[in-house]
Formats: sequence, C-alpha cells, structure tokens
Amino acid sequence: MSTVPENDPAAALGRADAAPAARTRTSADVALVATFAAFVAVCALLPAIVVGGLSVPITLQTFGVMLAGVVLGPRRGALAVGLYLAVGFAGLPVFAEGTGGLAVIAKPSFGYLISFPLAAALAGYLASFALRVRPARRPLVFFAAAMAGSLLVTYPPGIAVLGWRMGLGPGEAIAFGATFLPGDVIKNVLVAVVAAAVFRAFPDMLRQRR
Repeated sequence: MSTVPENDPAAALGRADAAPAARTRTSADVALVATFAAFVAVCALLPAIVVGGLSVPITLQTFGVMLAGVVLGPRRGALAVGLYLAVGFAGLPVFAEGTGGLAVIAKPSFGYLISFPLAAALAGYLASFALRVRPARRPLVFFAAAMAGSLLVTYPPGIAVLGWRMGLGPGEAIAFGATFLPGDVIKNVLVAVVAAAVFRAFPDMLRQRR
C-alpha cells in the first residue's frame, strides 16, 4: 500500500518528469534500431567476393549483424537485424548482390540469412560480460561474443540449408561451410575493434545496452 498521498505535488512532478524521459529513451531506441538496420543493408550491398563459384557470396553483411548485437545489446540488436530482414523480404533489394523479396527463400544462403536476428541477440548478450573485465580486455570479450554468434547460431542452419539446396552430404556441407570461417574471423576482429572504439567514445552506451 502506497504511503504517498495521491495529491502529493512532488510525486506528481516525478511522474511528469518520467514520461518525457521514457519517450526520449524510446525515440533513441527506434533511431538506433533503424540506423543499424540501414548499416547492415549497406554492408550487404558492398561488392561481394565470390571465390571459386561459391553459391553464398562473401560480404560484410555478417560484420553488420554482429556489430549491431554487440553495440546495441541483445534486444535492440535483434530488432535492428529483424527490421533489415523484414525490409528485404518485403521486396527492397537490400540483401547480398542487390537481391530482395521472398525469392531469396529458395537460395542456398537462406539458412544464414534467417539466423541473423538470433545471432545478433546471442552476440549482444555475451558482449554484456565486457562490463566485468578491465577495459583493455573488452575487445577480447566482443570478439568471443561475435564468434559465438557466428559458430553457434549462424553456421548450423546456414550449413544445413546450404547442403540441402546443393545436394551435399553432411561432411561435404560442413567442409563447404568452413570455407567462410577465415573471413568471419577477420570480420569479427573488426567487430571487436569497432565496438571497443564506439564504447570508448560513448562509455554510457555499454552500460545502457539492452
């Protein structure tokens, strides 16, 4: 039972101050989610590298996905990547090689694509442990978080769908998928470097991730 009188001016003032703060925080969340969704799209649309006729083009798309999770946190990171996918499935050509629409469901790369929101969420959750270590060690946490998102979330469905669509056996599909690992290691090193730089410039962002 509340002990604060309903007509207490101080309590009323506190409630009045809380409403604008909540609106400001929501507006900031929406802006960050939209900005990172656009950033992932830009990363996907940069010229792809196709090695040896690979059916899955190598782009900076996963760099954008993991950076969204690490910088924004699990919920906002997943929302940013989910918004990116929604825009792409709606028909805008924001996926790799300028593709878009529901036709991408038939591509060998669809398993990687659909895993991105959960991968960003896992990377964002694990990156939170950086608050428990010294600043000098935080890039290692960010790198480990991004690698976990790649290996534990993106690779399993990506390789499974890739093997199914290309008619590969389990061993062949895993070997094919492993060709992307060196590139992902490099991209996740960049994620750690960029995230560390962002949090040095804006230290409150690390504590306010969600």
